[in-house]
Amino acid sequence: MSSLPLRERLASLDVFRGGTIAAMILVNNQVSSQAYGPLQHAVWHGWTFTDLVFPSFLWIVGVAMTLSLANRVRRGDDRGRLMLHIARRAALIFGIGLLLNYMSHFDLSRVRIPGVLQRIGICYFFAGLIYLAFGRRVRFGITAGLLLLYWLLMMYVPVAGCGSGSLSMDCNFARWIDGLLLTGHMWSHSKTWDPEGIISTLPAIGNTMLGIFAGQIVAEREGNGERAVVWLFLTGNALMLVGLMLSTWMPVNKQLWTVPFAMLSSGIASVLFAACFWMVDVRGWQRWKLPFVIFGVNALAMFIVSGMLTRLSLMFRVGELSLSQWLWIHVYQPVGSEANASLLFGLTHVAVCFLIALVLYRRNWILKV
Repeated sequence: MSSLPLRERLASLDVFRGGTIAAMILVNNQVSSQAYGPLQHAVWHGWTFTDLVFPSFLWIVGVAMTLSLANRVRRGDDRGRLMLHIARRAALIFGIGLLLNYMSHFDLSRVRIPGVLQRIGICYFFAGLIYLAFGRRVRFGITAGLLLLYWLLMMYVPVAGCGSGSLSMDCNFARWIDGLLLTGHMWSHSKTWDPEGIISTLPAIGNTMLGIFAGQIVAEREGNGERAVVWLFLTGNALMLVGLMLSTWMPVNKQLWTVPFAMLSSGIASVLFAACFWMVDVRGWQRWKLPFVIFGVNALAMFIVSGMLTRLSLMFRVGELSLSQWLWIHVYQPVGSEANASLLFGLTHVAVCFLIALVLYRRNWILKV
């Protein structure tokens, strides 16, 4: 999301973003239910490595937004124009997400409206407006208010058939809202609720805002990287601790994007980025970073490319099978266990996307979405 020239970008942010997008592509392309546990989402309550990937990307969006917008505000750019720029970019990201969903069926009557890109666009839009319109204290209050509002809605608003406070897969407030407003346009695997649904976007905006606060830690301690690392590490651990404490009353759940999940995932992202920032920008350990930077400078574009490749492989036919099915049966399944085959399938997808990213990087093309 950064608008800075390549040479001025925060190297550790590109590294962390690149690792995150590579992980996102990997976990999104596990084609077997027997895939390794960490590469699958938790069935309901609880969390796995896979559950942390998307919130980490939203957190990164917040960090990058702070560094980009702070520079432009400092240059004297008009805030109204910046808000318009944010709205246009958010609409474009949302629209690309809808287009990818449409490519799954080519049927507007049942196209999925929510999605990963759609949630990124919404979170980018609201977090960007909050950053530009308000000072730090108000931003903090809005972030806390969003999380509190979601908690109150999920725990205290009664839902027909199960009352208030139910967080089961079959009956909860978020599912009820999705069913009321998105019937026929939700995730095909769930049909009655959507993991990127309407109400659960509130705490996801919170993840992006927590990324903004982390970006401010980095920006305000420019020239004193070690101090920034300490603050990122401390705030990250504090968020994890609070998230785990709150899970006593509301479980950690990625599908519902519960408040403890938002805080825990943001805390883990902060600690991981602190380590990355310390290694790359403070200690100057540069040799290992290039593959991650290649992904990171075009991260969102690579996610879109990955989605298109997946859909195209399902559209093209080899006899009665899609290309994806044919490759799975004739190339990947024979290599061994279902888990290893699924891992290899995902890694192949990552490798193909990396080659595309490498071409863009060598030509110094940064695709702005």
